[in-house]
Amino acid sequence: MSRAGRKVSIGGGQGFYGDTPGPAIEMAERGARLSYIGFDCLSELTLAILEKQRRRDPSLGFALDILTLMPRLLPIARARGIRLVTNAGGMNPLGARDAVMAIAKKLGLTGLTVAVVTGDDLRDRIDELFAAGHPLEHLDSGRPLAGDPAKERLVNANAYLGADVVRRALDTGADVVITGRVTDSALFLGPLLHEFRWAADDWDRVAQGIVCGHLLECAGQVVGGNFASGWRDVTGLEEIGYPIAEVEEDGTFVLGKTPGSGGRVSFETVREQLLYEVHDPAHYLTPDVDADFSTVRLEDIGPDRVRVSGATGRPRPGSLKVSIGYTDGWMAEAQMIFSWPDAVEKARRAAKLLERRLARSGFAASELKTDLLGYDGLHGALAHPVPDPNEVVLRVAARTADRAEAEKLFRELVPLALNGPPTGTGLAGGRGRPRELYALWPALVAREVVESGVRIETTVVA
Repeated sequence: MSRAGRKVSIGGGQGFYGDTPGPAIEMAERGARLSYIGFDCLSELTLAILEKQRRRDPSLGFALDILTLMPRLLPIARARGIRLVTNAGGMNPLGARDAVMAIAKKLGLTGLTVAVVTGDDLRDRIDELFAAGHPLEHLDSGRPLAGDPAKERLVNANAYLGADVVRRALDTGADVVITGRVTDSALFLGPLLHEFRWAADDWDRVAQGIVCGHLLECAGQVVGGNFASGWRDVTGLEEIGYPIAEVEEDGTFVLGKTPGSGGRVSFETVREQLLYEVHDPAHYLTPDVDADFSTVRLEDIGPDRVRVSGATGRPRPGSLKVSIGYTDGWMAEAQMIFSWPDAVEKARRAAKLLERRLARSGFAASELKTDLLGYDGLHGALAHPVPDPNEVVLRVAARTADRAEAEKLFRELVPLALNGPPTGTGLAGGRGRPRELYALWPALVAREVVESGVRIETTVVA
């Protein structure tokens, strides 16, 4: 049980699959009284990519970041008593567990305990769910997945588990917790539930924990990375330090960063991350609580220190979100640079020529999109015209039903280097390859259906 006045320090060590490992290592080395580091690796797209990897090699399907991170981090964390929580398990949590165990054994870290959480993967239970009366209706269109063509092209189906599974894994004494798809914030709320023994229906404290997790989950983004409001004033991003929250028993916390590191923690940086990916600040729905961010109070209390308090919560929803990925055709993408003078006019002429060449070849695409990067690529018709820019990049992308059809885009664009308007460079970056597209089918399912299948398995390095 917790003691009055005790604080728990949690760091955000990773914001996405492929994030740099350096700041997490430095945090473990220099973070004062640090008890936990959470690592967020997953997105909806990442799960589909990992499943594709697993189909090629059954031993894969997890975030390969752990193969470079854990050899450096495990000895430091073990020596300092820091517990690690990661969703790097992706589509193969048991495979990730085996990889971490092998690393620990090679390092001689006997006695290290690794807990793995499974049960979020519903891919093999889809027909069972249909039969039990769960149609998995698309959250936007309302269409049931049963009978839809997307059902035959499924790649993955993963429910978002909440923080209780992380809490239960930590209760086993695990030094490392590996999960599949849990909510990003669960990686950080779970340790707080474990440490402070908050009741599951203590909605205000749980909501504070969700706020803490939401601020930590994107790592560098809350310490001045990707910072829109004052990016010119943020220094030291080349040695950015990732965020650390010092959490009190009532859920109030102070957000800072690795001592001596670059970046900035301020009211402005924290405010931006608080609103990141939030549709309704008054109802931030998670498996753990319906959190109200509109009551949150942010207060600068010193250099790189912001106190966060005041979140309130309502009872958690009765359903869990399921992220279902399915294949949705092929994409071909190519770019060609055109130089001054008349760069925009040249690029637009080239785009028209390409469209005519594709039509002559019988090209069948459900979508064909052209943009002038550096001119209207981001803002489209809302872009402010720039008179006679030095250069523009013609980007062409097409969606097709199969790979062979996608290849036609490259065959018809390449000749324009000599047969089109002047100053075209040929394909910028070289001739690419078509890639398979994935689409998202978001749905809801009763939480008890998913939670009944959750398992926690603990293994100790011998």
